Amino acid sequence: MSNRLELATVEWRRVSPKQIGVELVGTLISALVLVTVGVFVLVVIESDLGWAIIGGSVVLHGIMAIFAARRVRSIGYQLREDDLVFRRGIMWQRIVAVPYGRMQLVDITRGPVARALGLAELKLVTAAAVTAVTIPGLVSEDAEELRDRLVELAESRRAGL
Repeated sequence: MSNRLELATVEWRRVSPKQIGVELVGTLISALVLVTVGVFVLVVIESDLGWAIIGGSVVLHGIMAIFAARRVRSIGYQLREDDLVFRRGIMWQRIVAVPYGRMQLVDITRGPVARALGLAELKLVTAAAVTAVTIPGLVSEDAEELRDRLVELAESRRAGL
């Protein structure tokens, strides 16, 4: 039996749709910071470059807001027999398989917006920094259950090495 990941037939576990709200608030805050910089350049420095900053910010963050829902829907994970597989991305897809026995740290983070929406972010760290995986938008209770399950699997796999 092959343990190869078949992307077309895999049932991915999705993150909460509430994550779209977290993404939109982050986009709005970023836009407000850049617009403030643009207004500062216009008023204090008296340069027309401020209009370019404001316009660019509005266009860029408008596009980011439009694609927020699609970005969130592209996030998924799957618990397999020997590893956790994580994917994200629309144009540049990232698919990472993290073997349970290589997990060194499983961390839960809750930012203020995510916490208000009952969400958490689960971070998996291995010895190789490039394989660090962060799963955003998990319901807090699900994140805690997943953390406990992954720690249990990691300990049993390391004990078997």
